[in-house]
Formats: sequence, structure tokens, C-alpha cells
Amino acid sequence: MSKKIAVLTGAGISTSAGIPDFRGPDGVWTKHPDQTRVYDIEAFLTSKEAREYSWRWQKESPVWNAKPGAAHLALVKLEQAGLLTLLATQNFDALHEKAGNSPDVIVNLHGTIGTSHCMKCHKQYATADIMAKLDEEPDPHCHRRLPYHGDLPCNGLIKTDVTYFGEALPEGAMEKAYDRATKADELWVIGSTLEVMPAASIVPVAARAGVPITIMNMGRTQYDRLATRLIHDDIATALPKLVDETIAAAQAGE
Repeated sequence: MSKKIAVLTGAGISTSAGIPDFRGPDGVWTKHPDQTRVYDIEAFLTSKEAREYSWRWQKESPVWNAKPGAAHLALVKLEQAGLLTLLATQNFDALHEKAGNSPDVIVNLHGTIGTSHCMKCHKQYATADIMAKLDEEPDPHCHRRLPYHGDLPCNGLIKTDVTYFGEALPEGAMEKAYDRATKADELWVIGSTLEVMPAASIVPVAARAGVPITIMNMGRTQYDRLATRLIHDDIATALPKLVDETIAAAQAGE
């Protein structure tokens, strides 16, 4: 039987791909606290100016324009080898999807910028389609025609599927992460400071279930004591190495 590996990723895997983190010493929100309003749901709902700023900021930010790095591609390799059963991520940059991991394993704990939806009729949109028309429509609204409204446009606000401040996490996301993490043979934490709850709680929950934990992060975390293996090397090189070693061991039947 092949090994089942659950993975939790944080900002560190994306900084290796050129996306600055938000909460670190040099983080976007640390240096520019006012920019947290980009993801403030109350401001988004009540101010046209705030919505336009939010959409423009997201389109121009590295979060939207970044490409997957070597570490992201390594996790695709791990899934293709049949070893990855969970890829829970605190990042909303959609880089795991861009890299090629499947929706079957990805759990976006804080939502994703890759898709958007109408807040009124719940129609789903590809964010790329909204971004492409942002110059024409800086405050995007839903143009879906509603037969039960005399075939008039819905006109609801469109919002990315990123979880904004003031919103609940995606329904069922934590439950699915807990379930798969506790049933895995190993849990790998990649590039997370494990400071943000409830995502960080996946680690003690898995530890209580007896799952061996690997923490790969440049700095210390509050759950280092629960880890059976700590890796403080550069994620862009250390994760591909770990994946290759794990696949080789699985193929050798170890």
C-alpha cells in the first residue's frame, strides 16, 4: 500500500516563487497596514471606491501575476506518484492550481483568487475573465440575466473567492483538512509560521492522531516540539529533494 502524505502550505512556499508574505517582518501588511482594507468585507460591501481599489490592487499584485516555483511543481510530482492525499493551503494565490495539482487534493483554507462569484445570485466566474475587463468595468457586477426577474441582469457585486476579513472560512474546508490529515501516514508543513488559526490547528490535531510531522520552515514555529523532523533549508531546493527521496523510497517499497 502506498504511503499517504498530507501537506499544509503557508506563505513560505510562495515567497520562493516571488510573492512577498503579508505578516512577516517585511510583509505587505506589516509595512503597509492600510492595505489590509483590500480584503475587508465591510468596506467592499459599502464603498464603490473600496471595491475598485481592491480589484485594481489584486490585479496588479504579485499574488495574481506570480507563476508556480520549483516547490509547487514538486507537490504536483508527489500527487502524480500517488502519494499526496491532501494539499491544504493558507495561500490564496492559486499557485497550486496553476502548477497542476488537482481539485481532489487541494483545500483552499483561506479561499482562492483563481475564481470569483456573484454575491447575489452566486454565479461562478473565472477571475481571469474579470481581470481582463477591469479597465472597462472597474467595479465588476454580475450581468447574468435572471428569468424570474423579467430577464433583467442580476447586477450583484462580484467578489474574488479569497476569504476577506470579516468572512467565514470556506464551508467544510477545515473539516476536510482535519479528516485527511489525521488519516495520513505523514503530515508535512511547508513554509508556514503556524501562527494563524484555525489553519495551524491541523498540526496538533494530526499529532494527537499519532501522525508523524515534518515542519519545513526557515524560522521556528510554535509547534516545532510536535515535529519528528525539522528542516530549515531553502524550500525551493529542500522540498523537491524531500519529494524525490520520498518517491524513491515508496518505489523501493520502504
